[in-house]
Amino acid sequence: MALDTPSSVGNLVIYEIYVRNHGRSGTFADVVADLPRIKEMGVDVIWFMPIHPIGEVERKGMMGSPYAIRNYREVNPEYGTKEEFKLLCQYAHALGLKVMIDVVYNHTSPDSHLVMEHPEWYHRDAAGRPMTTVPEWSDIIDLVYDDPGLWDFHIETLKQWVNLGVDGFRCDVASVVPLAFWQRARAEVAKVKPGVLWLAESVHTHFIVDRRRRGLAGWSDGEIHAAFDLSYDYDIWPLFVKAVRDPEMVPLYVSALWFQKGIYPAHLVKMRCVENHDQPRIMQLAPSRDQALAWTAFQAFNEGAFLIYGGQEAENRHTPSLFELDKVVWGAYELQPFLTRLAQLKKDPIQIAGQFTLLRPQPALTAMWQGEGAGLWGIFNVAGVVDLCPTPLPDGEYEDVLSGRVVQVRDGELAVPDAAAILRYSGIINPDPHIYPPIFF
Repeated sequence: MALDTPSSVGNLVIYEIYVRNHGRSGTFADVVADLPRIKEMGVDVIWFMPIHPIGEVERKGMMGSPYAIRNYREVNPEYGTKEEFKLLCQYAHALGLKVMIDVVYNHTSPDSHLVMEHPEWYHRDAAGRPMTTVPEWSDIIDLVYDDPGLWDFHIETLKQWVNLGVDGFRCDVASVVPLAFWQRARAEVAKVKPGVLWLAESVHTHFIVDRRRRGLAGWSDGEIHAAFDLSYDYDIWPLFVKAVRDPEMVPLYVSALWFQKGIYPAHLVKMRCVENHDQPRIMQLAPSRDQALAWTAFQAFNEGAFLIYGGQEAENRHTPSLFELDKVVWGAYELQPFLTRLAQLKKDPIQIAGQFTLLRPQPALTAMWQGEGAGLWGIFNVAGVVDLCPTPLPDGEYEDVLSGRVVQVRDGELAVPDAAAILRYSGIINPDPHIYPPIFF
């Protein structure tokens, strides 16, 4: 299936916003005031976690999860009004930003208006009561897609949000909603607004296997890209977490990245990150600050779009609660210059048109982008070592485009940086496969 895919999807920088916890008042107005700063970081797309009214029945915590949605076609009155959201979109567009909203089409809150209006749209237990198929998600009930009316309702809802100014959809647990629905939704939305961005929250492999064992829907990442531009890299996320915590696991993680390149369709693009609203902050996960910076730089340098989670630029260690008022502590935005440089590099012509190659996982993780007559070579000290690292670069002096410092390559080696360095070089580099093998088991 040929997709109407926005250009340069793999070089996008996406910024995730949880309105409740982003600003002092938790409103759209807080976000509007912050948009110029976000744009200056090199962000292309702002992604709003669900902005809709939150259910009260079976609510978790005092505030409830934004993923327990009561009405898909309204906005949470705590955030503002639909008109204010429309104006926010217009301002974002004026700044050159696109707006993406969360689409949660696997389930609703138990007190959604749809429960009364369309009880036939819900998954039910043996006693006929609406239920969730994931027991720990106790504040929601699942939808089923047997009735074409549900498809029509959802697609009309998507069109309404596009008409308000939305440019993309991040689709929650997209892998458990019928693929045919996503394909039809994409095609019909494109008639209203071509080039809408579609991001799938594809899920962990064990989640897919478990659902299939129970006779429930579960689409692999390879399948979901028949309808989506981007997907999560949750298929190998557990290996990423292990590699961050244990440097001995880095070779296995790098091998998994290599396999991703070969086992999925050529058009498949992953969204890379080191943290999001469901995962620990990298500053909390990594053993040291420098290792956290190294992993952040690598994932930005890696193939695929790059996600920044609001508060990451303030070096936050705490992941805000989904269920309580839990404000981001902004401080002095300590990491904003670092993230801004990484975001700018995503738009470097070499990263846009070049070829990405994983090189070595140890003693430091190294990779390169090779363009026509020039390239970028990256070294990422994810293991926190003090060592020399081999490099295919000719001996000489190079500028580290992250720090501006001069780096010396001598006898085919250089000193491993405290965190990360990215060196620009001229010419064509063909790494020796005996020194830089593609698989590192």
